[in-house]
Amino acid sequence: MDDRTLSTSVHELKTLILSYHPVIVIETVEEERVRKLLQSVATNLEMRFFEWTLTRGLTRSEDNKSLTKTDFPLQMLEHVESLTVDAVYVLKDFSQHLSEPSVARKMREVAQRFLGRRSSMVVVGESVKLPDEIEHKSIHYTLRLPGPDEIKGVIRNVIASLRGKHPVAVELSGSDFQELLRDLSGMTLNQARQIVAYCILEDGKLSGSDLKNVVERKAQVIREGGLLEYFPVEDNRYELGGFDRLKEWLERARTGFSKEAQKFNLNPPKGILIVGVQGCGKSLAAKTIAREWRLPLLKLDAGRLFDKYIGESEKNFRTAISLAESMAPAVLWIDEIEKGMAPSGGIESDGGLSRHLFGSFLTWLQEKKDEVFVVATANDLSMLPPELLRKGRFDEIFFVDLPNAQERESIFKIHLELRNQDGRSLDLSRLVKATDGFSGAEIEQVVIASLYTALHRKATPGTELILESVRETVPLSVSRREDIDELRSMAEGRFVPVK
Repeated sequence: MDDRTLSTSVHELKTLILSYHPVIVIETVEEERVRKLLQSVATNLEMRFFEWTLTRGLTRSEDNKSLTKTDFPLQMLEHVESLTVDAVYVLKDFSQHLSEPSVARKMREVAQRFLGRRSSMVVVGESVKLPDEIEHKSIHYTLRLPGPDEIKGVIRNVIASLRGKHPVAVELSGSDFQELLRDLSGMTLNQARQIVAYCILEDGKLSGSDLKNVVERKAQVIREGGLLEYFPVEDNRYELGGFDRLKEWLERARTGFSKEAQKFNLNPPKGILIVGVQGCGKSLAAKTIAREWRLPLLKLDAGRLFDKYIGESEKNFRTAISLAESMAPAVLWIDEIEKGMAPSGGIESDGGLSRHLFGSFLTWLQEKKDEVFVVATANDLSMLPPELLRKGRFDEIFFVDLPNAQERESIFKIHLELRNQDGRSLDLSRLVKATDGFSGAEIEQVVIASLYTALHRKATPGTELILESVRETVPLSVSRREDIDELRSMAEGRFVPVK
């Protein structure tokens, strides 16, 4: 670990052990990082260090010797109970064995004995589930993702290792190297190691041309995680028409990330909430903010947070937030936040899970130190807890209404141009008038539907075909008129219009 991350982690775990926590849980796939960290803790506290696995039993760190008759979980716990020395015991993949009543009972007894000593059992695994009676005696510790110095160490080690077998050329400028570190942030050490090795082995060198491969692999890793979607800065070409008030506010807020703001002890802006009619540009606004600020965009689908296993939803949230913070400065887009903060039956219908998750989100939003700018979007205000709309939760709350005539004309031109159609050959004034009450997304679908019709009929695309598609469409402003009227009424005088 780099000195700064190691120092913080060692201090935190030392504090947990010295404050008599008999069971510490670390959920991670990075066993090697955990082992090095806890060895440092044990050395610092002048304590013994042991590891247990089902294949080797209990081993001592000083001689890597396996102790006899400690292969099985119950045997190991009985041996630990008999020891009188203060020690740190790392138990790998152990929680699954606690389904056996005798093992669970013995662990409770050992934990009870450790309450008056400086010894701790550290249960490590990708997913750790403890019986309730042991969970009450445990504390969870979140392992931070690798810092820049750790990643530097990985790059150096990979280069040194490969140079022993292959010729390796390093052709990175100072700015290239800093960009490589930034691109590898948010990865585990093993993921970073694999990406760097792949880039080198592909052509025998590590150069600026590899940065695109790193970004692509990182996007793949994030997608595989299933919680976040990653939009690299280089691939973000979205543009937003209108929304002048929002753009003006963002231009001012951007200065909050500057060194001059730091001199005034000003905190960077926390984020904004954009509410409004579905299909009117809220999502596009989030993408455009990241593009304008030249920051990576991470999209969190709030509905994905919920998991059928109790405790997994909070773990999912912590994982997503940890990844976002590791990539700071970045924009975190929380899409349809109402789905993550309140299920369909209301915020208490799931036994308080969403209430707890909502509390965790508010705490993080209020206390976060990393430069993660949150852009939350919502379609249904009735599902949002009132506390989220209170002044000061977000830096500002913006309201997006249906597009006016000028905006509808711009939307038509954008979508016609995207599909190689010349808007000058169409009667845009008729199209704009006919789509009064249509959202931007509905106008896009009208254009697409008319082109499909033209292909099917082997006809020339034109105004009449588009108007035909318009007449066949029932917009939300008609099908959900009452909901939109209620949303407008709620937003008036409370939220800032985006235009």
